[in-house]
Amino acid sequence: QFISKTAYAEDSTLDPKVWESLHISHMMEQASEFDIIHNHFDFLPLTYSRLIKTPMVTTIHGFSSKKIIPVYQKYNAGTSYVSISNSDRSSELDYIATVYNGIDSSKFTFNPAPKDYLLFFGRIHPDKGTWESIQIAKQANKKLIISGLIQDQAYFESKVKPYINNKDIVYVGNSGPKERDLLLGEARALLHPINFDEPFGLSVAEAMFCGTPVVAFKKGSMPELIKHAATGFLVNTVNEAVNSLDKIDSIDRKYCRSWALSNFSTEQMVDGYLKVYRQIVETGH
Repeated sequence: QFISKTAYAEDSTLDPKVWESLHISHMMEQASEFDIIHNHFDFLPLTYSRLIKTPMVTTIHGFSSKKIIPVYQKYNAGTSYVSISNSDRSSELDYIATVYNGIDSSKFTFNPAPKDYLLFFGRIHPDKGTWESIQIAKQANKKLIISGLIQDQAYFESKVKPYINNKDIVYVGNSGPKERDLLLGEARALLHPINFDEPFGLSVAEAMFCGTPVVAFKKGSMPELIKHAATGFLVNTVNEAVNSLDKIDSIDRKYCRSWALSNFSTEQMVDGYLKVYRQIVETGH
């Protein structure tokens, strides 16, 4: 079922808060028809949780601000929270489980014979470390391909665009699923020098599904996603990242895919949530 015939990101005439409220209220009015309600809609649905009898599980996909935590605290005793990584948990909340995001492995092709380029894949924004990736590639004397949505135009103009020359620093824009699979699979390594505590890095897991190791700054969930010296390298600085590239061919690309399948596949996510659902149904919480 749907409430709006189009997404508000595609129709500027729609007011997001209005249609979010309509969407949530439509769900809650049918609550009695379900054994469990699984909320991925942030904190607003929690405000209905004491008005219905159906148990609710909420996956917290990161915190946009610490200011929203009081809502989660208020309803913590009566609902169940799932984190998408252990690093993204708030010490002020109780959780029923951590369930990593699941990725459809069939959309990512294992490539045992990569080309000799590095890849930055993600939003072009200071948080994601596009400029740092350029510095790593420059110092390592390696070609860098950049693919991603320009989320911060000023940052792109000042920190990224001056380096683009279509030779050793190449920007290919946003990539669809087919282009993504090819870029990730043919890369010697994915660079992920983030400047924030990222709750979960989809491109990191996707790269490993292709067999591509990842060099990432040791922040947020990266120590959970990357097995240091086995599926990539966890580093703290640009210089450390450059030095790690000397050892990148020691990484077993088959093991990268095996690690990803064991931890970040759709099947693993489904199993994790089924365990949560069973626990809630059996215990009532």
